[in-house]
Amino acid sequence: MSNSSPAGGVSAADDPNGPVRLLVLGAGGRGGHAYAGWCLEHPDRARVVAVADPDVERRTRVGDAHAIPEQWRFDHWQAALVQPGPWDAVIVATPDREHVDPTIRALELGYYVLLEKPVAPTASDLSRLADAAKGRPGAITVSHVMRYAPFYVALQRVVRDGRIGELQGIQHLENIAYWHFAHSYVRGNWHRSDRSSPMLLAKACHDLDMLRWLVGEPCIQVSSFGERRHFRLEQAPAGSTERCIDGCAVADTCPYNAERFYMEQLADIDGPPVTAITNDTSPEGRRRALETTDYGRCVYRMDNDVVDHQTTALRFANGVTASVVVSAFTQHNTRTITVMGSHGQINGDARTGRIETISFRDTPPNVGVPANVPATSGTLQVDPAVQGDIEDVSEAFAGHGGGDAGLMADFTQRVHRWRTGEAFEAAPTSLEESLESHWVAFAAERSRERGTVERP
Repeated sequence: MSNSSPAGGVSAADDPNGPVRLLVLGAGGRGGHAYAGWCLEHPDRARVVAVADPDVERRTRVGDAHAIPEQWRFDHWQAALVQPGPWDAVIVATPDREHVDPTIRALELGYYVLLEKPVAPTASDLSRLADAAKGRPGAITVSHVMRYAPFYVALQRVVRDGRIGELQGIQHLENIAYWHFAHSYVRGNWHRSDRSSPMLLAKACHDLDMLRWLVGEPCIQVSSFGERRHFRLEQAPAGSTERCIDGCAVADTCPYNAERFYMEQLADIDGPPVTAITNDTSPEGRRRALETTDYGRCVYRMDNDVVDHQTTALRFANGVTASVVVSAFTQHNTRTITVMGSHGQINGDARTGRIETISFRDTPPNVGVPANVPATSGTLQVDPAVQGDIEDVSEAFAGHGGGDAGLMADFTQRVHRWRTGEAFEAAPTSLEESLESHWVAFAAERSRERGTVERP
């Protein structure tokens, strides 16, 4: 990785041992809340010294929280990157279709970049960015946060240590949660692929990256099935209205009632996801959002086009296979995974941070239903005789399972080492390492549309 300074040398900090200085492009949930928020919690390690966002309220909120001078508050990323500024690195957290151009411009100015996933919404844009980055290998870190999350770090360690023998297959379930899907993929920023990205790419490109990481070999074949089955006009209940607050006849029974969700169930929340619908989180501000924005519209009467349930099968170069199910129709917003080996299996739940490793050698045959295990519905009853070793990763309750914090700690440490002239290696989620997950996602979309088996 190159240790050269940006053009003009303005990146050299007054105090090279002081906190890393960051320009944040995009002051929404990721840039303004997750990444900039981490800086507020770790002021000795990083500071946000400039921000760019066309939304004046979001720009002002981040600017005031970080005491950013007015001259370093920009209304667009282009204004921020006209020339080098007093920052050491750039965080690109703009909308999906505005990832590539600001990243290329930041590279041209010599900066290291933390790039929000997905890297690019189309294969052509991905190729364009990859070509532009060839002269700066390792300069882009992709926010594939799962590689930094304690849960997945522990999971990968268990897979690698051989306790389950030779890896055979993986079943991975991305539970989006019914409310989260309605918020983000029916009413929200990712509800149309032509304005953002295909659903699998937007939501699960880092799931695909995590599977590649666990398997340790490239994916060579992809087959995928999925469609928009439920969130469409034909499914609208009789008596439903254009907006949830327009006197909808099924408001009391509809699980996607926006008024109940934003006004009642999230009444005590003044951060995400409420800040996605309005900067004014007061009851009056929320109601205005329900009256004027897509977040108040009926989920069956939107112009969404992304799939709401998708199953993808992967075959890797070493013969390991994996299935990835990404679904709106789940209770919890979490990921669950079963890793199958020749001598055992691993069961994991990212929401609870629980990793169970079972050795077949130590597992008695579970023939029939044990008399002491009641057959109740809705809860999996665990037979103590077959329960494996349990590892509890408590950090799993932090943002993205602790991955957001891990990513920021790693990125700022690398920028600090670059600034002080120390040697360091590319990030675990460098652009070069992250490209494959995106090619797999594009292949899955081709497979879904064509009914074919594709190669990434």
